[in-house]
Amino acid sequence: MRRRLISAWISTVISLSLVLLLVGVGTLLVINAREVGDYFKENLQINVLLKEQVTEEEALRYESKVAAIPGVRATHYISREQGKEEMTRLLGKDFLSVFEQAPIPISIDVNLEAPYVQADSLQAIKAQLSESPLVDEVVYQTSLVDALNENLQKISLALSLMVAVLLFISFVLIGNTVRLDLFNRRFSIHTMHLVGATRAYIRRPFVGRAALQGLFAALIAILLLVGGLYVLREEFAQLFKIFTLDSLLYTMAVMILVGLTVSTFSTFLVVNRLVGYNRDQLYSY
Repeated sequence: MRRRLISAWISTVISLSLVLLLVGVGTLLVINAREVGDYFKENLQINVLLKEQVTEEEALRYESKVAAIPGVRATHYISREQGKEEMTRLLGKDFLSVFEQAPIPISIDVNLEAPYVQADSLQAIKAQLSESPLVDEVVYQTSLVDALNENLQKISLALSLMVAVLLFISFVLIGNTVRLDLFNRRFSIHTMHLVGATRAYIRRPFVGRAALQGLFAALIAILLLVGGLYVLREEFAQLFKIFTLDSLLYTMAVMILVGLTVSTFSTFLVVNRLVGYNRDQLYSY
């Protein structure tokens, strides 16, 4: 019985930790939802390809005009040499060797402010950029913009569904753990009833252990969240500029609160129902 209790306790803690980890990720995204969306939008690039005969002086003057367009956050000038180096890294030297002259035009990468990364605003800015006789083509991924706006909502919905399912599993596991503990101590509880112990008195140790269980699960989830953020920081260093210490501390507080609430509330419901069993019910339990 003791081994079964330990196994059930560990399973409950692992399940609750996973729930709280998803709660933490969801809370962090909700707190920084706008900032996260703005980050991805502002890193979407519009590629302005200039005509082959355009000189570097003309291209630089045009870049300064582009930078002054309302909604433009930043511009990045890419010379023919830089473009050739990038193409070589992507496609290899053999690809460019078939051309007598490398067909790499001067280009300007344009980043917009987040509110302008919408279909209608992008079309208006594309038309404005294309008006110059120096411009050969203006390219951006329309599908990426639409997918970005849609996927942020889908991610939030998916996280909510996963949290709901895991919360249900945690309630079941916690209930089973409490039942095993009650079964192991059922006759001691009955004796306590006989000598006048109240339900609140009998519940207290179970609820106290449940609170420790929830706190322990929350601490594990917090360690997993912090570890995951540390690993992701290597790949998305700029993204973590929007994750402030205050938002992380608030997220940790929410994880601890949810862990304590789920664990103690589910334990309270089970214990409150089972401690009122009479002797015959205890034998059949």
